[in-house]
Amino acid sequence: MARHYTNKDFFRQMPNALLARYFQGRELFGDLDFSAMKEGKPDELFAAWLTLTEAQRNAMDAEFRDIFDMSCEKGFRAIIDEAEYQMDEDEYTAWVEKLSALPGHYERAMATFLDHKNFWKGATRLYHADSLSYWRKRKNLSHQPAAVDDASIQQLAGLIRTYFHHTEGRGNNCVVEPYRRGELDYFFAFPEDYSQQASEWVNGEFKPRPHNPAFEVIFVYSKKDGSLDLHFRGSYKAIEPLQSMFATAILKLDELPPDPKDARIYDLAPLLQKSFEFVPAVGSGIENVVVKRLRLSSRVKRGDRITLEADTTANPGAVYALLEQIGKTLPMNLYNITQVELVASVVVDPDKPAKLVKFHITHPNTCSLKYDELDLKLRDMLVASKLEPRLPSEEVEAVEA
Repeated sequence: MARHYTNKDFFRQMPNALLARYFQGRELFGDLDFSAMKEGKPDELFAAWLTLTEAQRNAMDAEFRDIFDMSCEKGFRAIIDEAEYQMDEDEYTAWVEKLSALPGHYERAMATFLDHKNFWKGATRLYHADSLSYWRKRKNLSHQPAAVDDASIQQLAGLIRTYFHHTEGRGNNCVVEPYRRGELDYFFAFPEDYSQQASEWVNGEFKPRPHNPAFEVIFVYSKKDGSLDLHFRGSYKAIEPLQSMFATAILKLDELPPDPKDARIYDLAPLLQKSFEFVPAVGSGIENVVVKRLRLSSRVKRGDRITLEADTTANPGAVYALLEQIGKTLPMNLYNITQVELVASVVVDPDKPAKLVKFHITHPNTCSLKYDELDLKLRDMLVASKLEPRLPSEEVEAVEA
């Protein structure tokens, strides 16, 4: 059952000595004798509390709510897990024994808040993650150690910011916070959400108040299991891109390993036609795209492959010239195209020559493009060219339509 917070009940549950320490630290209620108050009877404190300004109460209420949330078994577990990461073994053992000896979780949470601000924030983050139920797991990752250096954290934040700004028009800013818990690495990302306007009480007036909230993306990585748990309440289409960003920035993988449970497939058959046309968006800077290499796999004998690669510098259709020659001696209807390597010419800076970007698409559902600003434009081009992975049922529907 969800626990309900009110500040009066919070005062009732919290020992007077700890309340005294809290308010003394803020130079409040110096004339109030906390030791004379009867435990669990905070009427005098509550009356004094109501004399404070709204701004004073709001700031402290926010802290009280965090302390209240952490005043439970799950909160205590998050506290000691974060402490284990930050303390040496002897200090940690003694501290946990001391904290465990306190009468209850309210005392443990408040004592931690007052005396160990250095890991209070991390503990609240872990507690929040524990309270979430909407997770997507991806296995089959490498067993690489997670990179937690500043450059890698900034790279992940940049990829998340760029992706959401490009695809949804939000995410202008993003911060990522890494934490360690036992054998798990936690990464809490907070991209900027759309601006919102909520009706609030401000200095005694009820009026709309604009603000820029954040939404959250949480990654939990297990090096031991080679797995990644992702929490994100948003479009399903963002799940794999977010997983790929993590693989790139934190695991330093060239591409996201295939997901055995992903039933989507690329239909690469249209690329067997020399007449196939890519559809770049106006203003994307994409001048042209050529097929540099094709891999054909036998439908009859598993493992038999033919790879065609050509120099397309002078002749953009050189690969198709090779394909035509091969087709004179081999029954091409017995082969499927299972990989294509493309080279795109993209103008990034109008004062500089176009940049050549090489990438590949592999059946069933792998693409080597990342999720930075340039690669997102190329991904948009693939979608516009009808080269995005789809479920088999979607392929049927597309044909019928």
